[in-house]
Amino acid sequence: MGYTVKVVSTKRDLQRFVRFPDRLYRDCPAYVPALHADQIHALSGVSTLSYCRRKMWLVLDGRQVVGRICAMVNPRYNARYGVRRARFGWFDTIDDFEVARLLLGRAEEWAAALGMDEIHGPLYYNTMGKQGMLVEGFDHIPPFNCLYNYAYYNDFVTRLGYKKECDWVQYRIPAGKGLPEKTRRVAALVRDRYPELHTCDIDRLKKDPDWVRRFFKTYNDSFASSVHNFIPFTEAEIEEETRSVLSYVSGKGCSVLLDGQEEVAAFGICFPSISRALQKARGRLFPFGWFHLLRAMRDYTTADLMLNGAAPAWQHKGISALYYVEMEQKARQAGMQWAITNPQIESNDAVNIWNAYEREPYMRRRCYLKRIK
Repeated sequence: MGYTVKVVSTKRDLQRFVRFPDRLYRDCPAYVPALHADQIHALSGVSTLSYCRRKMWLVLDGRQVVGRICAMVNPRYNARYGVRRARFGWFDTIDDFEVARLLLGRAEEWAAALGMDEIHGPLYYNTMGKQGMLVEGFDHIPPFNCLYNYAYYNDFVTRLGYKKECDWVQYRIPAGKGLPEKTRRVAALVRDRYPELHTCDIDRLKKDPDWVRRFFKTYNDSFASSVHNFIPFTEAEIEEETRSVLSYVSGKGCSVLLDGQEEVAAFGICFPSISRALQKARGRLFPFGWFHLLRAMRDYTTADLMLNGAAPAWQHKGISALYYVEMEQKARQAGMQWAITNPQIESNDAVNIWNAYEREPYMRRRCYLKRIK
């Protein structure tokens, strides 16, 4: 009996779609499962679906799922960059090229029928989700917001005609080594030149919804011209991110700088690693997943450096040195030993900041692109 391809059309199909990686990666010590409830929301209830189109498929061997994929079209992305591209994500397959061919073939056919002439991935609907196929660092446990995949995925997509669009790199940095002296000197100069800059009480400001919205406006503005494939958040997406991410933001590891008008000037966001807690939770908050996550949120032994940026008016003025100094002080107080950098595109000059630190390569992930017309 050969494989069959099934469109995900029912709640049961969606459950099978979400839970397939649990079995696929059951014996993989590096894999970090996402919470099932979060995945179901992302695939069926997230606000981004108000303007994006998407379709999902399963490949079955008899009754058993052996592969999955989601194809998406984000019209705001295409309008912003003047392209006609679809994207694929949630791509997982057993070690069988035929399964990969069926999955990506369906995604390409669907995209072409909608008038798209290219497809790239793995990506999420927008910039904030998991993206990039792992190409180096398979022995390392990824941060919770990063994809993991087996090495054979790359062989399959390249055999199917996909080419490298871009790579993101990540480093592991020993947190106890301190900041380079140059960073401290720059911070002192910036502090003297711009005395109006000051740090804020993050835990207090988290309670102010208006401030949170202003923070995400700064996020949109700071990344608009510097992040590859960036798509600014809509108001609805800002509200969703506020609800889902804000609980992780703490004054213990983050730094936000305000200007003289109390507007966000720059930010550095750091989360305690919850990857091992998610492994223990196995996709479920109950009955004990919540306990593992709650305990992990208090442990900064390893931290994930999530976001850093500056409002356009404050870019290229050395302001990042100020929040690096504050975050380093907080890291020492929290007992941090390791910091994992967020994926940064290798062609962006900002990634060179890590050259001044003792570091080691941690992971490299790739976005693939294929012309389909």
